[in-house]
Amino acid sequence: MLKQYETVFIATPVLSENQMKEAVAKYVNLIKDNGGEVVYEEDWGLKTLAYPIQYKTSGFYYLIQFAADPSFVDVLETQYHRDERILRFLTVALDKDALAYAEKRRSNRKAKAEAPKEEPVVVKEEPVVEAEPEVNVEPEEPSAEAEQDQE
Repeated sequence: MLKQYETVFIATPVLSENQMKEAVAKYVNLIKDNGGEVVYEEDWGLKTLAYPIQYKTSGFYYLIQFAADPSFVDVLETQYHRDERILRFLTVALDKDALAYAEKRRSNRKAKAEAPKEEPVVVKEEPVVEAEPEVNVEPEEPSAEAEQDQE
């Protein structure tokens, strides 16, 4: 009988995008090759860690929900231990409440992805030009010293 599981692993941040895809593909194929079924995958992306792990302060998070035989979890976790790209992992069995929550989370995420994105309305304001204050400058009469200098 297949049981529902959810596994989250943190991969080292020094991986390129292709290397991360290869690591994910390795574990997805491992699940499928051992009679399991991948129900859902979610890439959480690069996140900052709460504390350093192997001198790394960030990591790539990835979630895989799958159905497999209970004995397969040991095989999967052994592979996680052997892979130097994986910093941490956690695999949990899902009960009926967790399955309902996971389904709700997936449907909400799918609805958000399919919803048309509204572009923000930008209101263009015309620049306000402040009028310069009028300064009445009356010409000064030449002083007596200025007249003497001109002569």
